Amino acid sequence: MSPACLLVFHGSLDPRPQASVERLAELVAQSQVYSEANTAVEAMVGTASLELSPIPLHQQIQEFAIRALASGYSNIQVVPLFLLPGVHVMEDIPNEVTLAQQAVGQAGQILLRPYLGNNFGLGNLLATQIAAIEAEAWILLAHGSRRSGFRQHVEAMATRLKSQVVRCAYWSVPPSLAERVQELVNAGYQRIAILPYFLFAGGITDAIALGVAQLAVQFPSTELQLAEPIGASAELAALIGDLMEK
Repeated sequence: MSPACLLVFHGSLDPRPQASVERLAELVAQSQVYSEANTAVEAMVGTASLELSPIPLHQQIQEFAIRALASGYSNIQVVPLFLLPGVHVMEDIPNEVTLAQQAVGQAGQILLRPYLGNNFGLGNLLATQIAAIEAEAWILLAHGSRRSGFRQHVEAMATRLKSQVVRCAYWSVPPSLAERVQELVNAGYQRIAILPYFLFAGGITDAIALGVAQLAVQFPSTELQLAEPIGASAELAALIGDLMEK
């Protein structure tokens, strides 16, 4: 039997991320099929949010674990749907998993798996998105973090996309998108594309789109193209499957 898997995302007041993570859970379940009495059965996959949920994350994990144990699963795995190793990944989620394990006790094992951005295959997924848009230079736009050292992870991803001219920018800390666009325009690039290093569409990606529209007015002789965020897909579901311990 495949392990039961709980996908943990940040949480949002915008309904789109919730809908996207639920669709992703369906795709992960379809990709983790096991055989039971000669019948193909999809794995048990659920979703939980770190913030903006009526109940805290550790209680969501506990309730999922209880349902999984009742369905015959003894292996419950928690996969953080985060792209950077910020405070949520390094501190908040591990603490919540520990609380859930204490509540469940020896009835079942709850394992915290690596965060999504730790999967090397994510670079291939981004490279596919980049290949779909013609541009002279790219800006990889990530959220940023309060935790020191996060830039090296974004820059490492940009380096993996070395077939293109790629610069890094951040939503919450410098250098900003506007600064990077100005830098590339000054360097003579006329076709610049922006890849939001975000999983799903939401309030921030809407604000990014507005910012790109404003920059297009500021730089009328420069072609600015905005790619979609990563989004729920069978390819992303496969990467999550790779993170699960069989």
